[in-house]
Amino acid sequence: MAIQQLTDEQVKTWTRQQKDQWWFENIYRGDMAQLTMRSGLTGFFLGGILSSTAMYIGAKTGISIGVNLISVILAFAIFRSLENAGICKHFTILENNCSQSIATSAGYMTMPLVAALPAYMMISDTIPAWWQMVIWIQIIAILGVLLAFPFKRRFINDEQLPFPEGNACGVVLDNLYSGGAASGANKAKLLTRVAALAAVLQLLMSDGWMKLIQFKILMMDKWAGLAEPWFLKERLDTYYYLGAVKLDLWIPKILGIDFRTLGLRLTLDLALTGVGAMMGLRIATSCLIGALFNFAVLGPLMIQAGEIAPRVGLDGKVVPLSRIEILNQWSLWWAIVMMVVASIISVFAKPEVFQRIFNLFQAKKETTAPAHQDVLRHIEVPLWISFIGVPIFSLLGVWTTHHFFQVPLLLAFLSLALVYLLTIICINSIALTSWVPTSGLAKITQFSIGSLDRSNPASNLIPAGMSAEVASSAAVLLSDIKPGYMLGARPRHQAIGHLIGIFAGTLACVPIFFLLFLPADAEGIRHTARIVSDQFAFPAAMQWKGVAELIAHGFSNLSHSAIVSIVVATVIAIAFELASIFTKGRFPLSAISIGLGVVLPPESVLAMWIGAFFFWLMERRHRHAPKDSAGYQTWVEGAQSIAAGLLAGSALIGIGNAFINVLM
Repeated sequence: MAIQQLTDEQVKTWTRQQKDQWWFENIYRGDMAQLTMRSGLTGFFLGGILSSTAMYIGAKTGISIGVNLISVILAFAIFRSLENAGICKHFTILENNCSQSIATSAGYMTMPLVAALPAYMMISDTIPAWWQMVIWIQIIAILGVLLAFPFKRRFINDEQLPFPEGNACGVVLDNLYSGGAASGANKAKLLTRVAALAAVLQLLMSDGWMKLIQFKILMMDKWAGLAEPWFLKERLDTYYYLGAVKLDLWIPKILGIDFRTLGLRLTLDLALTGVGAMMGLRIATSCLIGALFNFAVLGPLMIQAGEIAPRVGLDGKVVPLSRIEILNQWSLWWAIVMMVVASIISVFAKPEVFQRIFNLFQAKKETTAPAHQDVLRHIEVPLWISFIGVPIFSLLGVWTTHHFFQVPLLLAFLSLALVYLLTIICINSIALTSWVPTSGLAKITQFSIGSLDRSNPASNLIPAGMSAEVASSAAVLLSDIKPGYMLGARPRHQAIGHLIGIFAGTLACVPIFFLLFLPADAEGIRHTARIVSDQFAFPAAMQWKGVAELIAHGFSNLSHSAIVSIVVATVIAIAFELASIFTKGRFPLSAISIGLGVVLPPESVLAMWIGAFFFWLMERRHRHAPKDSAGYQTWVEGAQSIAAGLLAGSALIGIGNAFINVLM
């Protein structure tokens, strides 16, 4: 059924009270179940699971994946199965929307854990207590929610802004529960079947799971004489190298440097294949170009020139050349400069966002109805909550930033002005484009605060992390409320659901962060040096750490060739972003993605590109087929469900495998 909406003329000419009255009489479903025990619990547990997978992918790729559509389809699939089995009654469309709102909120709680916080830990060699991280993340996320409340009535009720991602969720939900229910069931089946297949394959490639199954369950070390567990090698080229040693075969090299030293490997990783399908061919190709240019061209040249060389570590041992050494000694600087410059240009290239911010401060002519005439006063979130809550949670954010991370109080207070401004920018941006430019905007905070205190990296890292989390929490809340507004949901229930998601995400992700990335050694000590590994590159954290080091030391510690590479990268980033602006997004390359491809392991980039290329090929092959054909339903309508299944199935098994390796 088509969702009822006001016409453009009505949006322009009606007062907000008229629009509220129309919505209340025609759209609002006050008698329909929404925030129930089952929808709350479903969203809480889905949010915990999906936020864990989002953190896993973020640690691998630096990319924040949206879990809203995934959670919509999963919640629908779960309760449709339970209904068919006669276990529960009908799960309403508003209950489903509430579950996705909780899960989406939880998914965004991973941002500090894959960017600002690990960067702070690596650069300061300090590990905050887990409870401090939980409290800090929850305080700043709630501050974002409180900042968003006053904007809801203007941006959603009055101006009826599109919020494209939220609008898409509303349309999908409407299709699932009306004429498109069969299509929705098909997407749910695709997601669950692909996830199951991906999970099985990932299980076979997991040393921890195989050790558990073969040694602890089947006892194969007792009766079969098995000394080491059998599992498929995730790095497929390992089989070639094993054979090459035995048969004296050719070992691929560039300028005499082994492919393996350069990080040029072939890996089967279905989670990254799914990420590639979601990011699209343009972004994936840009990442691949960055990775190949750096590790197949620049890296070997710099090693040959002596700019990158083995070094002596703090323990007195020689640290051999590797992908991480190539990145840290030389490549990181031009890569992060390219990403930062391109991110900032992309923010300021959207004048409509800044025009809307200017308009916020202009009085709008409309008749303000007395409180007793406000038809939505009993279901909207009262504004007094924000008026009281924002100052309280701002002070709590400043206090925890100072006491937990040793940021000077004055700088923590000064950063609040930037936090509020960047939140307004992000809300406007997501309202118009579905894009939340937290990466580029956080760098503004980082450079601004860093210019006042160059000696303490925490002074710019933590306030920048705070601004990013506050802004994303506020923006995502309004994007979450949009589908509820379209479908007639109660705003207060959605706001409560968003808060539930904040708690679900942090309670799930912070303990997992410590288990996955900061496992204790035999003496019970955790080391920050173990955060970044071949499996988890933490590209977002490496970018934040690199910016903090540039702020602290400038270019004094960089070689002449590294400085030249930074200048060239800056020029290329400006040129590419301007080309993208002038061609209205049709320019084939992305400067941000080229820089990201340098920070990521090349094998991960190749896995993402394969996924993007395969899904692009299948979509081109089937997009003109009849809409009821299997090919169209699978590779056009169901592409996102397949990608989500690959990601979810592989990531969940991967998280479990890491747990087993830590605990066994």
